Amino acid sequence: MKKNVGKFQSFFTALGERIKRKRKSASAVSEPVTAPRAPGAKRNLDRFTAISWIATLFVVVALLGATILYKSSRPTTYAPAPQPTETSSVTPPQGGAPAFGSEKESGSAFILRKLQLKTNIPARPRYQSVVYRVSRGDAMFSIADKFKIKTESILYVNAQLGDNPHNLNPGMELSVPPADGLYYEWKDGDTFETVAEKFNAQADGMIVFPGNDIDLTNPKVEPGKLVFIPGGSRELRNWTQDLKTMGRSNNGSTGTSDFSGNAACGGGLVGSGFGWPADAHSVSGNGYGPGHLGIDITADVGANVYAASAGVVTMAQGGWNYGYGNVVQIDHGNGYVTVYAHLSAINVSVCQSVGQGALIGASGNTGNSQGAHLHFEVRYGGTNINPYEIVQ
Repeated sequence: MKKNVGKFQSFFTALGERIKRKRKSASAVSEPVTAPRAPGAKRNLDRFTAISWIATLFVVVALLGATILYKSSRPTTYAPAPQPTETSSVTPPQGGAPAFGSEKESGSAFILRKLQLKTNIPARPRYQSVVYRVSRGDAMFSIADKFKIKTESILYVNAQLGDNPHNLNPGMELSVPPADGLYYEWKDGDTFETVAEKFNAQADGMIVFPGNDIDLTNPKVEPGKLVFIPGGSRELRNWTQDLKTMGRSNNGSTGTSDFSGNAACGGGLVGSGFGWPADAHSVSGNGYGPGHLGIDITADVGANVYAASAGVVTMAQGGWNYGYGNVVQIDHGNGYVTVYAHLSAINVSVCQSVGQGALIGASGNTGNSQGAHLHFEVRYGGTNINPYEIVQ
């Protein structure tokens, strides 16, 4: 507005000056002789100057009035002071519609928004192995679950474990593959098809896996290069074969082997149905899988161990026992044999008949064990099966 007033004032001032110059340029001959102004006499106000000031004042008043009228015609709004985000007790509407609070409560409508203190960053795929240092209390099952792979994949790529998850020790450094599968050192004469067939995998999987860095236009691998085989597998050593399944007699009914001098254990109770051999019904270490043909049940040192079903004790032996430690076997007379390992105490003897739920020992940490638990196996016809399939 100040600029507009200045422009009008300048216009009328310039107009007055131009008129004055025209008057001065006229011939002074015809002008009447004027006497000099007496001291103290009033000076006549120039007409054009007066008009310019009057016009300027009119424009200023008009602009001010228009501004005031415009401001008064708009509704007055007040911005509420910022408030901390709180959990509202208002029940959000159904169907995903936005939730509105009460205007009486807050003075204005608002949309509830859940406060999120952490930015969710999606996990990026991993194409290389990482090193994991084993801590006390770790088990192969928990490590595999942490990296979202199978336990056997960790056994495949870590030769120091010897295919035995019980060889896991605190401080050991494991190589954890980026996905389920294994690594293979390429040899002269290998092809993608022959290697894939050897490890039960797909040839295309090796070629397109980004971690292998293979040129898709000319897929080839130099001998000596380590190649990851997604989904590949190999046979793991069956450590349960070291601890043979002992049967109660040599009649072949259970598909098990007799042990020396135990033929007199024929007969006895026959099991029907299986229950949990410990008070806890949860796995604290390794679950059942290709590298671990049993389950590690939660149990402290000295906790009770029960017969899962009725039968005859065919092994009650202390010592190392191929890493099983103090161990008990029970033949249930129906083709099933159960194994209880790493015990701290044995309360039964060979050829003793036991009923389901009978106290046969106490859990412990003997043999190749890195923490107290009960290692429990179920064998049918001499072959291990998943205990979860029969325990109730």
